[in-house]
Amino acid sequence: MTGDLRVLRPAEWDRWFGVLELAFGGVPAPPAERELWQALTEHERSLGVWEGDDCIGTAGAFSFRLSVPGGSLVPAAGVTMVSVASTHRRRGVLTSMMRRQLDDVRAWGEPLAVLTASEPAIYGRFGYGIATWQLSAEIDTDRVRLAGAPGSGELRLRLAQPTDAAVRAECEAVYAAEVAGRPGMPARRPGWERLPFLDPPQDRDGASPLQCVLARRDGRTAGYALFRIKPSSDAAGPDGTVVLEHLGALDPAAYAALWRFLCDIDLTSTVRVGNRPVDDAWQHLVSDIRRCQVRVRDSLHLRLVEVGAALSARTYRTPVDAVFEVADDFCPWNAGRWRLTGDAKGASCERTEDPAELSLTVRELGAAYLGGVPLTSLAAAGRVRELRKGALAEASSAFGSEVAPWLPHGF
Repeated sequence: MTGDLRVLRPAEWDRWFGVLELAFGGVPAPPAERELWQALTEHERSLGVWEGDDCIGTAGAFSFRLSVPGGSLVPAAGVTMVSVASTHRRRGVLTSMMRRQLDDVRAWGEPLAVLTASEPAIYGRFGYGIATWQLSAEIDTDRVRLAGAPGSGELRLRLAQPTDAAVRAECEAVYAAEVAGRPGMPARRPGWERLPFLDPPQDRDGASPLQCVLARRDGRTAGYALFRIKPSSDAAGPDGTVVLEHLGALDPAAYAALWRFLCDIDLTSTVRVGNRPVDDAWQHLVSDIRRCQVRVRDSLHLRLVEVGAALSARTYRTPVDAVFEVADDFCPWNAGRWRLTGDAKGASCERTEDPAELSLTVRELGAAYLGGVPLTSLAAAGRVRELRKGALAEASSAFGSEVAPWLPHGF
C-alpha cells in the first residue's frame, strides 16, 4: 500500500468524515447527525490513510462494553466509519487499516472487535463472523390483533416530548436495565444516549417528527416506544403507517401494552418494524403471524481479538470441557489449540498441547460467541469439524444463549 497510515488528528476530522460520506454515496449527513458523530469520535482510536493532503481511507473504533452470555460487559472495539476512496480500491488500503486496527485493539487489552457491515462479504477475510441477526416486519393491523398480558391494567400510557431531557433520561434508564439481560447490547457511554433521539427531517421519508409514549406504573417508567407516523390514504380511507424506531420494556405487561398501543393508533393500518431481536415476543402476541411479513438479516459481526480472554469472559449454558484447534491467519497469535472449561458460573480458556476435539477458524468462534449461531449449524455447513465424537453437541449446547443476541442500534 502507498500512503501514510496514521492516527487521526482532531483538526483533520472534517476532511476525514467527508471522505467517508463520499464513499457512501456523497450525500452529506444532516448537521445534527454530523455534530453527534464528531462529538463521539475517539480521535486516538481513529485512523486515516493520506496521500499528501488527500485522505484516501478511514477507520474508527469506539470504546464499547458489550453484553455477553452470563450478563458480563466485555470491553470491545466498535469498528466504525470504514471507507476507502473509490480511486484507491484494491490497493491494500482496507487490509492495512484492518491490520493496524486489530494490532491496536490487542494492545488496548480489548478481547473483542465488532462492527456492522455495509456489505457482509467484506469482513469474513479479517476473521469477523455474523453473531447477531435482526428481525424486521410489516404488521397488517387491520387484520392482526395483539393479545394483552397480565398486569397491563396497572399501567398508564402517556405521550411525552422526546426533546424533554427528563423523558430521555427515563428511556435511557430502561435501556440500561435491559443490557445485561440480552447478549450483543452495548452499554452506552455518556453521549450515546442522544443517538436514539436523532430526528433530522431529511431522514423521515414523509413521516412525522419523532414521537414518544411512556408506559408508567406507580409513577415509574416501565417501558417506552419511539415512533413516527407516516400518513397516507386511498379511496377506502386512511391507511397510515406507524414506523417503530425503538422500544424497551422492563416486564411483559409494559411490553404488551406498548405493542397494543402502536397497533391501535387511529388512521393507520400498518406497523413497520426495522430492527428487533429474532425472538421478539410480539410474534407470540399477534393473531396472525403470516400477515406480519417477517424478515431476517445479518446485524452484528464479531471477531475474537484474544481467543483466551474472550472465551473466558462469558459463561456457558451447560458444562463444557473441550479443546479447540483454532485457525487465524490474520491474527496468528490466536492460532493453535485452546482448552475451554466452563459452566454457568464462569470459565477459563488456556493454551494446551492436548489433542484437538473441534477444529474451526476464529470466524466461526465469532459467529457462535454470543450464543445466537449454533456450532452444530456451522458444522452442517462444513465450517466446524468434530474430531472427538460428542464434542460438537457438548460445545454447541454450552455456547447457546437463553435469549437471542441482538444489537439495538448501529454505530
